[in-house]
Amino acid sequence: MGSDETSPQTAATGYTTSKAFLEALAEGGVRYVFANLGSDHPGILEAYAQARVEGREHAFPELVICPHESVAMAAALGYAQVTGVPQAVMVHVECGTQNIGGMLHNAAKGRIGVLMYAGASPFTQEGELFGSRNEFIQWIQDVHDQRGIVRGYTKYDNEIRTGANVKQLVHRALQIARSAPAGPVYLVGPREVMESEAPTRQADAAHFPPVAPAALAPDVVDRVASALAEARRPVVVTSYLGRDREAVPALVELCEAAGAGVLESVPSYVNFPADHPLHWGFQWNDQHHNPLLEEADVVLVLGSDVPWIPTKNRPNAEARVFVVDEDPLKDQMPLWHVPAELFARADLGTAVRQLHHRVAELADPAVVARRRELAAAEHERLWAERARRETPVGETITPEYLVACVRDAIDDDTLVLTEAITHYPTVSWHLHRTVPGSLLGSGAGSLGWAIGAAVGAKLAEPERTVVSLVGDGSYLFGVPSSVFWMARRYGAPSLTVVFDNKGWNAPKASTLGVHPKGTAAQRDDFGVHFTDRPDLPGIAEAAGGAWGRTVEAASELKDALAEALAAVRAGRPAVLAVRVPEM
Repeated sequence: MGSDETSPQTAATGYTTSKAFLEALAEGGVRYVFANLGSDHPGILEAYAQARVEGREHAFPELVICPHESVAMAAALGYAQVTGVPQAVMVHVECGTQNIGGMLHNAAKGRIGVLMYAGASPFTQEGELFGSRNEFIQWIQDVHDQRGIVRGYTKYDNEIRTGANVKQLVHRALQIARSAPAGPVYLVGPREVMESEAPTRQADAAHFPPVAPAALAPDVVDRVASALAEARRPVVVTSYLGRDREAVPALVELCEAAGAGVLESVPSYVNFPADHPLHWGFQWNDQHHNPLLEEADVVLVLGSDVPWIPTKNRPNAEARVFVVDEDPLKDQMPLWHVPAELFARADLGTAVRQLHHRVAELADPAVVARRRELAAAEHERLWAERARRETPVGETITPEYLVACVRDAIDDDTLVLTEAITHYPTVSWHLHRTVPGSLLGSGAGSLGWAIGAAVGAKLAEPERTVVSLVGDGSYLFGVPSSVFWMARRYGAPSLTVVFDNKGWNAPKASTLGVHPKGTAAQRDDFGVHFTDRPDLPGIAEAAGGAWGRTVEAASELKDALAEALAAVRAGRPAVLAVRVPEM
């Protein structure tokens, strides 16, 4: 059984499980397979090669080679965030699976659909089946529970055990990935199974749609709408309602009908137009009281994991709090609580439209007009105070000035990805995004998402200008050598603007938050400084022929931004590192 001459042969018809798997992905709406390939994928690679010879490339998703698994995941997430359609990520057995870990966290916590596929070490070793073990590494990479590596983060995982139902498994996995709350799914396929013959007639993708949006029960609509209509000072808090672009104008209508101010807490999308008079600004890790929350008598939380920090800026104890969310209990968060009188599960856009119609019927127009007048005055005060910060200090480029210059250099349609970490609030306050779908964050906490996600976003909308605003730490986390090689190979140029403050400011800020007068603070000894600054644009230039420049003087910034954007629009990736004050 061990010799090549006597080994079982491949599928008699030539239609293998691998081919059925790839067809199922395409039928389910997957346009790209972001892949880091290995010894578990011969059936996949053979299927692609045969398709090219036969002129059937359109039957499979396009294969995008990714030199690092983390970047493959980030690119898939960026594509899905722009389109709402999960893409596929293909990695090598358990080693590649572990390399996607940080971006898997982002997919799970950010509620982004993605289908991950990994092969598994062959389960025969004497040549009993075609695809049996023939490399030493296949014994070493055989682990007890490969699927268990990801199970704490996935909505669904399964093993492909036969080609007879592979399409059903793929369509079910994509159905689960797309259904709210969206998230990652994981399939594994041993090599012998992926090489085996499969039936050509299988499950139909049309029979696996995502679950239809859920609405609020009528009594819940009445209860929440009545509270908003009767409130003295209502506030809406949201973080990711803008994932559904059509929900944003609906929220505007609701807030105008109620005279309610809007506070965006840790936003990862454009949830409410920044220039609207009812927009009351942004809240991140603010370590101070928020009078807008403390004075509110009714608070409606619409899609938010962390609407406030309980020890720092929660609403007053007498406020009526309502939580409406596609995931209202956060059952994947072991410690979580918002003291609300009502929790309701619903599609956010659907719920907002229901509430708007009922509030419009119940609210007193004169009372609402007065609320809106007061809210607009608060909006003007907040934004005027922030605008005063948008000037450089001599030739020193402040973060606020940098973001203001980016804002002036781009148009409303430009897609901005934000991963500036300690400058997240600066980006939110000074970028002034107003168009739904024009801003993305990872929605989670694993760094290195933005520059890889920019590749996926550009593939999703090739005609759109894509700009990433990142910290120097998150830029390096993103594996720029892999990202910019991919950007050049697949024609996906974007502009990356790096806030270069010579280190990781977030751990320093966290330490100061706990030990403001500790030894680390007194000695400025945090272990996070880049004593020798890396050549951040140089990495992209070497790996992908990118345009690159480092700017230190405020007088040079606007011209540098214009030159970088011109390079991107001409088809060349660009990295502009901007020296801002050190930590």
